[in-house]
Amino acid sequence: MAAAPELREALGQRLRDLGIAAVTAEHPEVFTVEEMMPHVQHMKGGHSKNLFLKDKKKKGFWLVTVLHNRQINLNDLAKKLGVGSGNLRFADENAMLEKLKVGQGCATPLALFCDQGDVRFVLDAGFLEGGHEMVYFHPMTNSATMGLSPDDFLKFVRSTGHDPIIVHFDEDVK
Repeated sequence: MAAAPELREALGQRLRDLGIAAVTAEHPEVFTVEEMMPHVQHMKGGHSKNLFLKDKKKKGFWLVTVLHNRQINLNDLAKKLGVGSGNLRFADENAMLEKLKVGQGCATPLALFCDQGDVRFVLDAGFLEGGHEMVYFHPMTNSATMGLSPDDFLKFVRSTGHDPIIVHFDEDVK
């Protein structure tokens, strides 16, 4: 479920206020990376897969953004984040709507401007260290993809009050 159109416009205004230029491609509504890629494969750079998770012990929320072709093991991720194996679960759509104002298929770090400090943001180091000129995310809707430079993306994320937890997914869990 896409966010209200005014939230997409608010995102655009926030980017403009920060002096961030973005490119956007409209496409049919998609719910998986597999559905999305045929529509955006011409856009060169790092495409994203986003997981909205909760920590079952502390009841905290995590938005995890990884490169689109990365396989994620939640137990390994929980260990990397120090929350203990078996403690990360997918959060329900109502929690995502409450915290990020987007629904199923629309999880995106570009929605962090809607969060009031309840969501911790985990970013795949591959976005920053992969030599990508552009990195791509849904702009509050799963019927479009927006690209920003990695530096502009970090500038945006930090402007929302979130300091990303950068994770090297290629390294073994200790």
